[in-house]
Amino acid sequence: MKDTFVPAAEHMAHRWYLVDADGKTLGRLASRIAHVLKGKNKPTYIWNADGGDYVVVINAGKVKMTGKKLTDKFYHKHSGFAGGMKETSYGDLMRKKPAFVIERAVWGMISHNALGRKIIKKLKVYAGDSHPHTAHKPERLEV
Repeated sequence: MKDTFVPAAEHMAHRWYLVDADGKTLGRLASRIAHVLKGKNKPTYIWNADGGDYVVVINAGKVKMTGKKLTDKFYHKHSGFAGGMKETSYGDLMRKKPAFVIERAVWGMISHNALGRKIIKKLKVYAGDSHPHTAHKPERLEV
């Protein structure tokens, strides 16, 4: 009987990718980013280990949504007190915090546990077209 090869965490190389969100659809962009963050694009993918890569997203403010989601889709948060529900339309979020919209979409596509919290830290989102990660020499990732 042959043993299954399981790479150790210290042997997994993490690459850096650069994604330009200009004109991309939010859901398709988020699913591709989550795929790379989890490491599913590698042959050494393991569901219970962090084998994914870093992803830098630029031009988050230029991502598009189909239909009337900018006006009809809402982000909800609750303070925990009675009457503490607050909702904001995605159109307002895109004007105020465009990076948050992509981060939230990607967070919804990864595991909500300790591993997911570790994986989401490898996502770097910027509203404009500049980023401070040029020293890592990120490769372009087409979505």
